[in-house]
Parts: sequence; C-alpha cells; structure tokens
Amino acid sequence: MTTPVLVIPGLGGSGPEHWQTHLERALPHARRVEQDDWDRPNLDRWLDRLAGMVQAQPGAILVAHSLACPLVAHMAARRPDLSVGAALLVAPADVDSARHTPGHIRTFAPIPRSLLPFRSLVVASTNDPYIEYERARELTAAWGAEFVGVGASGHINVASGFGPWSGGERMVTSIIAEAEQFAVANERFVAAAS
Repeated sequence: MTTPVLVIPGLGGSGPEHWQTHLERALPHARRVEQDDWDRPNLDRWLDRLAGMVQAQPGAILVAHSLACPLVAHMAARRPDLSVGAALLVAPADVDSARHTPGHIRTFAPIPRSLLPFRSLVVASTNDPYIEYERARELTAAWGAEFVGVGASGHINVASGFGPWSGGERMVTSIIAEAEQFAVANERFVAAAS
C-alpha cells in the first residue's frame, strides 16, 4: 500500500535545506503543494490549490508547516467532503495575533477552531516567535489533535537548525503506518460484511 503524502509549506515556501524538503526527498510518495506566490499568500487561492491536490489524492497524509497549519484548518472547515488520512501540523503560525505574525498573512484569520475530521498531531516549540506555546496547546485542543512539545526549538525551520529532521520523519512514518493499518482493517471489515 502506498499512502500519498502532501508536503504543505508556509509563507516563503520551504527552501532546499528545510526539513520539509528533506522529507519530500526521503519519501517516494511525497508531493509538494506548490503555490503561485509564496510571499503574498491568498487564502482562497492557496486553499483551492490544496483542496485540488487532496481531491486528486484521497486519504493523503498532510505535512504542514507554519502558515500551512491554519490553511489545513480552513480546508477542513470549508471542504468536509475531502478525504484526509491524517495531518502533522508543525509550528502553526498564529495569524490571529498582530504581535506574532505580519499583517499580510492575517487574511488567514480567524483560525477555524472546529474539530478536525482526521487524526492530527500539532508540534510546537516553547520559544516559537510566531505563536505562544499555550496558544498552540489551545488550538490543539480545539482541533481535537494530539500535542507534541519539542522544547525550545524556535519556529522549527532552517533558521532554528532544522534541516533534516529525523523526529519529524519518524512522526510522518508512524502516521503513514497507522493509516495503512486502518485501511487494511477497514477493507477486511467491508469484505466480511458483504
């Protein structure tokens, strides 16, 4: 079984040394969600691009960083018809906060706070300049996600020392394995019920 993985960068995209780029190279079934303009994000355009890729690859595992985390929450709220296997939401940007994020990305506010209809993990750092640690915990609870604290790790990006990130790759690999086990069990259940 080959579960697709969609890598979803945030503002500025993820450059060649970013952990998302390393992850994309390491996983043969990973594809990047490309946006037309990484520096001037537009919620509707970014959402259309993401939704189109999810629709083309139902059951995909979403691996989002920074601004892409609220983007995933918006997609879940606006497009509940889409099938997502699970999501890893790393260092969500608090677009609701003028103190933590630049004005041109606050068009992504307010962050939807409804339960995500798929398994989700939120990874947060205690000293992320783009979100308070407790705010990350609050969003995690609102989304019905699991919380993973990684200590003082900045924004979990290249500037914070995250090129290849073995911890992130392990989390994604574990999520993929769980999704595939669930899919196999579900197929057996359906076959037995027929």
